[in-house]
Amino acid sequence: MDWIAADDALAQLNVQKQTLYAYVSRGLVRAKADDGDPRRSLYSASDVARLKGRRRGARRRSEVAAGAIAWGEPVLESAISTVRDGQLIIRGRSVETLAAKSTLEDMARLLWNADGPPPQQPIRRATGSTPKARAFAMLSRRVGEDAPSLGRSPAALRADAWSILYDFADALAGEPGRGLLHQRLARSLGANAQGADIIRRALVLMADHELNPSTFAVRIAASTGAPLAACALAGLSTLAGPLHGEAPVRALAQLDQLIGAKDVASEARTMIARGDAIAGWSHPLYPDGDIRAKNLLTALKPKLAIAKALRALERETGDKPNCDAALAAMTRSLGLSDEATFSIFALARMTGWLAHAMEQRETGRLIRPRARYTGALPAK
Repeated sequence: MDWIAADDALAQLNVQKQTLYAYVSRGLVRAKADDGDPRRSLYSASDVARLKGRRRGARRRSEVAAGAIAWGEPVLESAISTVRDGQLIIRGRSVETLAAKSTLEDMARLLWNADGPPPQQPIRRATGSTPKARAFAMLSRRVGEDAPSLGRSPAALRADAWSILYDFADALAGEPGRGLLHQRLARSLGANAQGADIIRRALVLMADHELNPSTFAVRIAASTGAPLAACALAGLSTLAGPLHGEAPVRALAQLDQLIGAKDVASEARTMIARGDAIAGWSHPLYPDGDIRAKNLLTALKPKLAIAKALRALERETGDKPNCDAALAAMTRSLGLSDEATFSIFALARMTGWLAHAMEQRETGRLIRPRARYTGALPAK
């Protein structure tokens, strides 16, 4: 792999340093420390060239289709959620309005077009040493037991969805429970009543976010007629990646690094100069800042040391925190375990995954994209 200096990257992309740092933090441009001078960073020449190519004008249809896979144009229709003008809209309602008082159960009803109270909560004990392990084990078991989604009525699928959501919450909590989902999760995490309401807000804010990687995986599985549990397992497997659901964990580690530093501003500058991919900052869909992060952080009122660390990164990167940084700040402010970020994100997103799985089944279409072959051809 070829590497280029910052000046070359900036010249090719015609952007400011803060924008280049943002590309690194989003995983769009890889960076590493210069072996000759660890204080300087080098940047992937191929990543810079690819980004430069995306800034061209008109492209061929195949190029447009390829670009749509990575923050490009929409590739399918959905009535569930969208981001417009910096606002996250779910079923025609602003997520900020929903976050004020809604519970995750309310979000499930809205996302699934479900009326009335959910059915009786099942009690099944999941095995595993961690929330993530129990969640995977529970869904894997259900994949082998549940009926395919193909040909089943919307009412039957919604009943499955409620059952999966409750089983999933129990698996994350580590024991069967009763009551509202945010209260059950808060108890398992050791949060007080005030913390439980912050967790409620976070669950609502993270419930769905249009066609993200895990949701796309869910819809692909659903398009084949797989059981809803299999669709959810596809989503959870994708969420487990370090660039998706594990991003709050990386943001948490960097937040801890800043909190423990004697000079927070200096440490932030060092992290950026070193070429660290800063997790939890900026979002391509929110050029003016992630509205979910702003809402959660405003309600949270982070502790002074945490707020100071967030301000330092915002000042040095020129970007605003996204939901990953907000989840990290919430976890530390409420004194939760590191596992809390994944549990909260996964439980919230489960409601959205199930909504997308059911919507995909309603279309009756198999998602089957094509690949542009770049390999060798047989000799003539």
